[in-house]
Amino acid sequence: MTTQSSTTEQSGPAPAKNAFDKYFEISKHQTTIPREIRAGLTTFLAMSYVIFVNPDVLSAAIVIPGVDNVFSQLVMVTCLAAFLGSLVMGVIARFPFAQAPGMGLNAFFAYTVVIGMGVPWETALGAVFLSGVLFIVLSVIGVRKAIVQALPLSLKFAITSGIGAFLAFLGMKNAGIVILDKATLVAMGDFADAHVWLSIIGLLVIAVLMKLRVTGAILWGILFTSLFAIITRIPVYPGAEEGEFTPFSGFGGSIVAMPFWPSDLAFKMDLAGAFGLGLVSVVFTFFFVDFFDATGTLTGLSQRAGFLDEHGEMPRAKTVFSMDGLAAMIGAALGTSTTTAYVESAAGVEEGGRTGLTAITTGVLFLLAMFFWPLIGAVPSAATAPALIIIGALMMSGVMHIDWSDIGDSLPAFLTIVGMPFTFSIANGVSYGIIAYALMKLFSGRVKEAHWMLYLLAGLLILRYIYLG
Repeated sequence: MTTQSSTTEQSGPAPAKNAFDKYFEISKHQTTIPREIRAGLTTFLAMSYVIFVNPDVLSAAIVIPGVDNVFSQLVMVTCLAAFLGSLVMGVIARFPFAQAPGMGLNAFFAYTVVIGMGVPWETALGAVFLSGVLFIVLSVIGVRKAIVQALPLSLKFAITSGIGAFLAFLGMKNAGIVILDKATLVAMGDFADAHVWLSIIGLLVIAVLMKLRVTGAILWGILFTSLFAIITRIPVYPGAEEGEFTPFSGFGGSIVAMPFWPSDLAFKMDLAGAFGLGLVSVVFTFFFVDFFDATGTLTGLSQRAGFLDEHGEMPRAKTVFSMDGLAAMIGAALGTSTTTAYVESAAGVEEGGRTGLTAITTGVLFLLAMFFWPLIGAVPSAATAPALIIIGALMMSGVMHIDWSDIGDSLPAFLTIVGMPFTFSIANGVSYGIIAYALMKLFSGRVKEAHWMLYLLAGLLILRYIYLG
């Protein structure tokens, strides 16, 4: 066995067996179709929590008078966006990276743009679509490198960590662990509330499963918490009246049902409204956050899979980044916030996934999940809140790469991180960081240490606060 393996490695990749093999480079990457399918299943299990969490986040902002199944429609949209996003990545870019509506960007869409700024959700979807177009254009013409180089590493890590802090705060708010207080702004919630301790149980279960390296730990944690709520009949499900909660009342039919078209969401985006001057910063922020999130995610996944060359560049880079932008456009057209590459794809890579067949498999599984949409109604917000807290904790890992001994790096990074949860706005956190970094370099006589584009961005953001509020 060892001798054969060594001989294969020394002789290099085997020649392609047929056109299908040649296109997906199966033999070149020394993998097999069964291995790719297994890797796709692993990726699906690792990221399928998005089916529950994304509708929960977006339904807070997308309210349609007279329509009582918006949540179910968002489930359909989430699965469709994940299917098509993963499909274009697998078929066109031929990478094993799955895509779905992104965490953090959905919170920015719902709580900052729609609820905070009062932008109609249709117009916000138009802004997401335009950010996807901008993403593709800048990827194709090669501006991506210039923008990536303009931001210092400290701010890149701070943005990811700040989004993590924002998601964790949002999760604690949804769980009732953190509540509004007139005297102190926020305070600890009532631990006699069923939502609070059910969320804590869910948080513990997910954390333990992740510690034990169980694939799909977040998904299994959500399902366990939901099952626990059903069996114990805890009153955590919305009742007939606002603010009323009752035990689970049943599915009202089969747990399997035919998928349906989300007619109240699909193709409802308002592109004309998104072109307004007041939404320039919104379009830019959608693009900005997705751009750096996708750059970091795709580069990290490519490095893990062994795709990067000696210069740290991935093959077909323009294509793979363009597919991220295309996925954002598809998702917006269907009715969801930015669809992007998922870092959970690393689970499939670890299983040996090296070709687009892995992403295609994951996408098909999201399509099949649409047949089980009645099950989603059995998942209370107290079961998805721990997922947001856990995801937030994972995203905070970037702080270890920030040089906290240099105030020129640490203060802008700190303002970026705390600015997001403290102002309940991802856009504000990003803006604070860019402005602070530029001003620190400018007034400390170290102008040349920052890219000229960073000063331009800082100037535009300052003008935005002055003239647009």
